[in-house]
Amino acid sequence: MAQQFVQAKIKGDKVVVFLKPTCPYCTMAQEVLEKYKFKPGHYECVDISNHSEMDSMQDYFLELTGARTVPRVFIGEECIGGGSDVAALQRSGKLEGMLKSIGALQ
Repeated sequence: MAQQFVQAKIKGDKVVVFLKPTCPYCTMAQEVLEKYKFKPGHYECVDISNHSEMDSMQDYFLELTGARTVPRVFIGEECIGGGSDVAALQRSGKLEGMLKSIGALQ
C-alpha cells in the first residue's frame, strides 16, 4: 500500500515533498521551494506524520532512495535528497534548472 501511494504521488512532472511539519529540515526544503513560481498542480507537500502507513512509507523511501528520513524531495520521479540537499542545489544554481527541465515552473 505504501509503495503504491508513494509511486502515485511522484508520478509525472511535478515536485513532491514528503514531510513531517515538526521537522526543521522539512521546513527548510519548503522555504527553498516556495521561492519558485510553480505551475498549478506541479508542487505538492505530503504530510506523512499522521498517515497510517508512515513507517512503511519510510521503509520504502530507504529502499528507493537510500534514506528513510524526511523530507524526501522528488523532482519528477528522481529523489534529490532532503532539506540540506535542496538548499545546496539552490545555492549552486542547479535547482532552478532541474525544476525547468520537468516543466514545473511558470
